[in-house]
Amino acid sequence: MRSYKSLFIIFLFLPSLLWAQEAITKSILNDKDSFYYINTKDYPEGEKSLPIGVFDSGIGGLTVLDAIVNFDGFNNESLAAGADGEIDFKKEEFIYLADQANMPYGNYSAENKDALLLEHILKDVQFILGNKYYTSPESQTFSTDKSPIKALVIACNTATAYGKENIEAFMKLAELDIKVIGVIDAGVRGSLEKLEHDEDATIAVMATAGTVSSKGYVNTLYEQKDKLGYTGNIEVFQQGGVGIAEAVDEDSDYFDKELTEPRESYKGPDLKGNLKIDKALMDIYNFDYDDFKMLCDTQASDDCNILQINDAENYVRYHLVSLMEKIRKANVQQPLKSIILGCTHYPYLTREIDRVLNELYNYREDDGSLRYRRFMTKDIDLIDPAVNTALELFQHLKEEKLFNENGNINNSEFYISVPNQDNPNIITNEKGDFPYEYKYGRSEGEIQEYVKVVPFSRRSISADIFSRLEFQLPFTYNLIEKFIDNGTKIGR
Repeated sequence: MRSYKSLFIIFLFLPSLLWAQEAITKSILNDKDSFYYINTKDYPEGEKSLPIGVFDSGIGGLTVLDAIVNFDGFNNESLAAGADGEIDFKKEEFIYLADQANMPYGNYSAENKDALLLEHILKDVQFILGNKYYTSPESQTFSTDKSPIKALVIACNTATAYGKENIEAFMKLAELDIKVIGVIDAGVRGSLEKLEHDEDATIAVMATAGTVSSKGYVNTLYEQKDKLGYTGNIEVFQQGGVGIAEAVDEDSDYFDKELTEPRESYKGPDLKGNLKIDKALMDIYNFDYDDFKMLCDTQASDDCNILQINDAENYVRYHLVSLMEKIRKANVQQPLKSIILGCTHYPYLTREIDRVLNELYNYREDDGSLRYRRFMTKDIDLIDPAVNTALELFQHLKEEKLFNENGNINNSEFYISVPNQDNPNIITNEKGDFPYEYKYGRSEGEIQEYVKVVPFSRRSISADIFSRLEFQLPFTYNLIEKFIDNGTKIGR
């Protein structure tokens, strides 16, 4: 067993693993009485038959998993480049975790809770590596028949930005040779591949506030630009899409389809806050007010004193207009060519994003002039990092000879976190969720089970989310259905 002294020494030589993470790391690696303990000494590394772990703060990461499970870039027999009409990971099995109870991850930085976020991320890793889960939210005891993994995909931009180096350091500390793949490098490569090597360009990043704050995309883009020999002048603009991912995941602080009027707990853009809805731009936003998709405190929308967004597309409208206003005011020389979708939830909304971009491209002022035409190309590329993430995973399995020869993708498993109602220390609201103030008011280092991780089920996932998955990610939806119908992991 690793001693406290050995942990101390290793921490000194792993500066990327923050001191704030010492408590959860010790719980995982040293404290045999901890729920989070894993005996990594006996971990079955290099076993081809093991599944691949994938995690995100919510269901957004399913867009990354969907790109992986549908990936066909190589010949399955020879492993040579080139599609062969068969998905490349058909014999691989996946374990997916959505840390829904603690989402959105993008807000922890704004609340000065980076260390708490890193603790959540390492707990995600502990779940993926370990064997414990609960069959239902009501289960008093955990089950221990979940499989370990052979590779790990961080299907979350914020977790990649804040946690990838820490996860890699944790793996080294645990003496585990498990590849960790993030989505930021993949997104940057995707954007650069759209450019000539000497081309000047304007690129935008739309991501969570946390990812934007980390400057993960900006720093990586300039690093990769130089490394790959791109000599053109590239200007990068960022827009923190507060509310978009939250609306997709149905976070009630940002979206609640039952509401008909504004509420105090709202955390999105409004008329007076830091994220200000500019009344002078109302015609450009072109918000949809039907079915209470905007919540106003008066009958006439023009007279609102309180105005709240209550729809995913309306959040998209607010943030794309805000982004184009930044670019217009900067008077860029090169029009916006591509937008990196720096949050795994955003690919669910590509149709809405394209629709709004087209509106802005054609928007005319009262004098007939085109407000944004000079600052954006007609067909802006939306860069989804997921495909390049799938490519990196394939190449790793190929190089390490880790392809499963006898597996079945239909045996993939899906899990989600829910508030642990058996923990007397937690606070939940009337919907059974962590309220914003409690979620972001907790302190790192107080190691306890805030959540239970349970299988996807019709109880743990809303009907609206299932409907979206069925329409937009049909193959992944089919895998989820098979997992639920199989029922071996789900409590009845």
